Amino acid sequence: MIEKKEKLIEKVVIVGIVTSGQTQEKVDEYLDELEFLSSTAGAVVQKRFTQKLDTPRPKTFLGSGKLLEIKDYIDDKKIDIIIFDDELSPAQQKNIEKILEVKVMDRTRLILDIFAQRAQTSYARTQVELAQYQYLLPRLTGMWTHLERQRGGIGMRGPGETEIETDRRIVRDKIALLKKKLVGIDKQMSVQRGNRGKLVRAALVGYTNVGKSTLMNVLSKSDIFAENKLFATLDTTVRKIVVYNIPFLLSDTVGFIRKLPTQLIESFKSTLNEVTEADLLIHILDISHSNFEEHMQTVNQILSEIGAAEKPTILVFNKIDRLDGDEDFNLKNLKKTWLAKTEMPTVFISAVNKINIGELKDLLYKNVREIHIKRFPYNDFLYPDLDELK
Repeated sequence: MIEKKEKLIEKVVIVGIVTSGQTQEKVDEYLDELEFLSSTAGAVVQKRFTQKLDTPRPKTFLGSGKLLEIKDYIDDKKIDIIIFDDELSPAQQKNIEKILEVKVMDRTRLILDIFAQRAQTSYARTQVELAQYQYLLPRLTGMWTHLERQRGGIGMRGPGETEIETDRRIVRDKIALLKKKLVGIDKQMSVQRGNRGKLVRAALVGYTNVGKSTLMNVLSKSDIFAENKLFATLDTTVRKIVVYNIPFLLSDTVGFIRKLPTQLIESFKSTLNEVTEADLLIHILDISHSNFEEHMQTVNQILSEIGAAEKPTILVFNKIDRLDGDEDFNLKNLKKTWLAKTEMPTVFISAVNKINIGELKDLLYKNVREIHIKRFPYNDFLYPDLDELK
């Protein structure tokens, strides 16, 4: 299903709604992120629309007046796509497309599209393709998808079977095939994880674009792809790290995001096993982002969903170099804030400028040593206390 397309800059408008539980300020923040997502996908946002509603309209999501306002703009500016920040039901998407006569997408489909662009390995492509088909299946009603036929026509259709029923059958068969393929790959990856020996395993987790891959490069002295775009990393990268004299394995995992599609969580289950099977989590946050507290909650929620919320965790507040303009946010003052007083070990760094990496290494040594000694209590002499080491 994933197709390589020529680079085409598409003009889009984005839409969000203001409700009793979602203020205009919050919607603006969400639309900022949706615009970043759109840019990552290769589109240019021309305008954003918002409407105040108690609840979304069941048939068209927005009110009829707002839809007509959007249609006038779309027709005038020759807009290619309209993207909604919330997931649309199949019926809502179909009705909106009829009214606006333009391609309609929701946040979920946009994220799936970005994952499709970013998938490099066969494994990642298979995971994304499965998620795409799972998203597509309930949306086949009332539309002809022109799926490439993988079966002959004669003898393959049941009596009176319609085109849409044939499509559904093909998609279901494709989903079953992809799931079977992933089961085989998952077994291979499980064996690989089992072959890594008894080294302590740590995993970098965090919201997308917080600097996980950059920090991985700093700690491992390697050159993993890192870019200022969302979901720069889809495939898990594992490196052997040595901090002072203690070795451990460090995994760089896919970034999380608000409203991460459930299809992706399911299809990326094996990739996320790097998190669920880790001994230590390193939760990275972009302290320069105005919404970093909500990003923290989003990551914690997903960790809870995959059963990894109770793991030992180090909080790493990254990008402190971007706070230089504010005198209240120097390193000394940051350590006096509530951020440094959580139950978890906390450190403030800049991965790009390698600021305060020494303190992070101290924390890593201390926490990895603690896990190692619990596992091998008679080997404690190999790794002395940090004070003794220094």
